[in-house]
Amino acid sequence: MLLSTNTHLAALASALLAAMLCLAAPAGAQAPACKSHGELDTRYCDANGDLLADTPTEKSRLKDPETLVFSYTPVEDPAVYENVFAGFMAHLSKITGKKVRWYAAESYAAQVEALRSGRLHIAGVSSGATPYAVNLGGFVPQVAMEKEDGTTGYTLQLITYKDSPIRSVADLKGKRVAHVSPASNSGDTAPRVLFAAMGIKPGIDYEVLYSGKHDNSIMGVVNKDYDAAPVANNVVDRMRERGTFKKDDLRVVYESRPFPRTAFGVTHDLTPELQAKIRLAFTGFDFKASTLGKEFKDSKAFIGINYADDWKTIRDIQKATGANYTAADLAKLKRE
Repeated sequence: MLLSTNTHLAALASALLAAMLCLAAPAGAQAPACKSHGELDTRYCDANGDLLADTPTEKSRLKDPETLVFSYTPVEDPAVYENVFAGFMAHLSKITGKKVRWYAAESYAAQVEALRSGRLHIAGVSSGATPYAVNLGGFVPQVAMEKEDGTTGYTLQLITYKDSPIRSVADLKGKRVAHVSPASNSGDTAPRVLFAAMGIKPGIDYEVLYSGKHDNSIMGVVNKDYDAAPVANNVVDRMRERGTFKKDDLRVVYESRPFPRTAFGVTHDLTPELQAKIRLAFTGFDFKASTLGKEFKDSKAFIGINYADDWKTIRDIQKATGANYTAADLAKLKRE
């Protein structure tokens, strides 16, 4: 009887010890299994199906850096926009209590890579590059610039120089046309789908020459280095207003329906509290009284966006051109 009791006590003690060891184990010692990645890279989870990387539930995987790194899409020379965003960065620093540093991304691929590696925390990502940033960089769009008319869109404009013989998309046949880069919506993927629907296939009916940035395409047309170029209308407008070229230097041959504009957001693994403060910094910013208001004259504020709904057209266009948002796709963007 005594032996039986001792055996029972020993077993109970062992069970208690095992339970205590389990309780003492660090909370982040083993991350819970990911229920669904969706279309995201396998390093990210999308358990709720919103197409965005979930914020980690384990504290050990959350980031609360002393210095936040901010970047704006390289539609033009990044140096142009560092001063434009200086006032907002100071406001962001005040709201978050963090230092804020500018990162000059030289390409869409470089910006996605910086998000993916954790070197970039907050970014304004061009509409075409946003799905790549979401799927490969854990980017979570929060807001976009709201225009005076309450919309957040921009259009693809096919531009040519003033005395060009090009009068329609059909006239592109046999011409030298500047595209921006493979990740650009208005500068590459959209015209590949939209122009093909009009009977003109880029790369087959005309020569595609990648310029690297919208401003390069625009000035290349102004200087007649290219016969034409599909570009974002808002970049054309800003450059014209700055006096970079004369109003009558260019003609618009074709204009699309609106697409969503640059998405501003955060990397998924910032603490929820910090993500909320960053969103508040955007939505509470006095846009019109700032250097942003002077540069983006058609806009009045930052407004919340929904990636799943707002970017559906762009995702559809990109998938129609073969985009899969894989690491191989990102490597291809770097080579172009």
